[in-house]
Amino acid sequence: MGSLELSPAHFRRLADRVSTLAEEWLEGLDSRPIAPSINGAASEAMFSEGLPEQGLGDAALDALRPFMEGSRAGNARFLAYVFGSGEPVGVLGDYVASVVNQNVTAWRSAPTVVSLERSVIRSLASAVGCEGFTGSFAGGGSSANLMALAMARESLAPANEDGAPSGVVYASAEVHMSIPKAVALLGLGRKNLRLIPTDAQWRMRPDALARAIAEDKAAGLRPLAVVATAGTVNTGAVDPLTAVAALAREHGLWMHVDGAYGALAAMAFPERFEGLGLADSLSMDAHKWLYQPADCGVLLFRDAKAARRAFSFTGDYARALNADPVEGFAFFDESMELSRRARALKVWLSVRFHGLAAFREAIRRDVRNAERLEALVRETAGLELRSPATLSAVCFRYTGGLPDAGLDDFNTRLLARINRRGRVYLSNATLEGRFFLRACFVNHRTTPEDVATVVHEVLAAAEELRAS
Repeated sequence: MGSLELSPAHFRRLADRVSTLAEEWLEGLDSRPIAPSINGAASEAMFSEGLPEQGLGDAALDALRPFMEGSRAGNARFLAYVFGSGEPVGVLGDYVASVVNQNVTAWRSAPTVVSLERSVIRSLASAVGCEGFTGSFAGGGSSANLMALAMARESLAPANEDGAPSGVVYASAEVHMSIPKAVALLGLGRKNLRLIPTDAQWRMRPDALARAIAEDKAAGLRPLAVVATAGTVNTGAVDPLTAVAALAREHGLWMHVDGAYGALAAMAFPERFEGLGLADSLSMDAHKWLYQPADCGVLLFRDAKAARRAFSFTGDYARALNADPVEGFAFFDESMELSRRARALKVWLSVRFHGLAAFREAIRRDVRNAERLEALVRETAGLELRSPATLSAVCFRYTGGLPDAGLDDFNTRLLARINRRGRVYLSNATLEGRFFLRACFVNHRTTPEDVATVVHEVLAAAEELRAS
């Protein structure tokens, strides 16, 4: 039976092979078709042999090249999902995190990484206008949102008289799907989620929120929390945070802001996020608008005691025996995670290398690119704008003189053809029941020339579709 150990020299040879593959991938990224040519059957066949009983040694790495060739190329024209572009220095941070392999659960388990994460959290909180907040890194916005609502429940309404969890949660009709999931996972039940109507700019209406709260109180229910969104996934809308915060304070609700997509843009556009610092908790994704490799979510909160109230339940084997405020600190007392990767390391290294100013400018470029696309759509015959560049998402569709009744079907087929062509990659949004193409700019590689390519590809694909 072979040993699992490698000599440092052998490890270096393998690492050099992987580094060469990474260099080739990055060098050719912009010229690769975004949609790989592989289909579902071929990808399943690639791994059909399963895991070997006897090791392959160095030959195991031979499969990496076809694996990478079958992967989607997140180049400058990948504009589909709100997903970061994998800034390369952050990739190196992930590499080092794997080498040192620390469990970032408590200071005694990972001293330098715990202190590093706490420092990065403080800096990010300050950068988005939430000075004094603390928190931790998480897998992503979904887990951060779940933890935030768990904190709200345990702080304000841990259980009703029969011991069952209680409380009503309010959110915009444009809220991310992670919020209904969180409400279900917490045992509140989706029947206790109120989706509040939005205005013409897709923002939560404070008047409708106030009315819903009043109706629930009159019915004897317990309003618990309101989730405001700082960057809805469809259109990038930012809810009126100050007005929502005022209602939350008036009625004793926890205010959570789902800022997984947009909140980090407050570094560059603080005026668009007025009231962000009034939240009790805030989720952000550094693997979105800090361009970091996944996964790299963030949960910030105003009061660490609320986090400990929700999550501090420590078995004796993990109990801290050190009263020192640093050496006795444990993330597992403030988070649902016990085993935790060193997610903060890549952010720390990436920002140290480039500086916060470079990230602010990259975010501004993304927003300017969205505004360019909006302008091009407005001036191009055959295209119709539905949602302008409120943040960095633009929703539009091809009309081209087609009858209104057939536009949804045509644009659905058009999106598939655009993405199959492989030069740009878009997603879709359903707004007021209609189907629209959607481009979202959270990509540090995208240029104005790439924006022009979007319109060219939409028109070219539409011409192909109409001729077929």
